[in-house]
Amino acid sequence: MISLPRLYAILDASCFTGPADLFNTAETLSSAGVTLLQYRNKSENARKMLDHAQELTHRLANSVKLIMNDRADLALAAGFGGVHVGQGDLSAEGARKVIGPNLWLGVSTHNPGQVIEADKTSADYIAIGPVFATSSKANPDPIIGVDGVLQARKLTRKPLVAIGGITRANCRSVIDAGADSVAVISDLVREPQKSAEEFLRILR
Repeated sequence: MISLPRLYAILDASCFTGPADLFNTAETLSSAGVTLLQYRNKSENARKMLDHAQELTHRLANSVKLIMNDRADLALAAGFGGVHVGQGDLSAEGARKVIGPNLWLGVSTHNPGQVIEADKTSADYIAIGPVFATSSKANPDPIIGVDGVLQARKLTRKPLVAIGGITRANCRSVIDAGADSVAVISDLVREPQKSAEEFLRILR
C-alpha cells in the first residue's frame, strides 16, 4: 500500500495566466516542501498538455511525484508517477491497463456507493469530495462535509484523499475525520510558498 503525504497540491491550468506562471508555481511549491502534485488541464489539446507535462517532469521529477489528471496515456508519455481519473473518465481498470502495475492510480468518488466500487479496483488511493463548497468546478457534486469523510473512511482501507474547498482554516478537521491527505487547489495559488509552508505546518 502506498503512503501519501499530508498535502496533495493540484495545479489547475485555468488558475494561471499561462504555462510560465504554472511552472514557476510548481517549482515554488516544491521548494516549500510539496512532494505530490497533480497537473490538471481541462481546456488544452493533448499536444500542449504533453508539452507542459514534460516540462514539469524536467523541472520537478527528482523532487516531486507528478500525477496526471484524466489522461493515462499522457501520464505515461510524460514520465509522470501516476494518473488520477474521475467518474466520467477512463475506468480505473482501463487506466491501469495503460499505465501498468507500478504507477500510482487515483480515483475520484463523491458518495458512499462510489467509494465501495473504487475500493474493489486496483486504485492505489481514493479521493472523496467535495468536502466543502468549491469554485474549481463549474458543476460540482453535492457537498459531503466532514461527515462524508468519516463515512468514506469506514468503507475503505485504501489511502483517502479529501478534496473540495479545503483551506488552511479547515484542513485539520478533514485529517481528524480520517483523511490521509488533503488535495488543495485555490488556497495554494495566491501565495504558493507561504500557503504550502502553512499547510505543511498545520498538517504535521
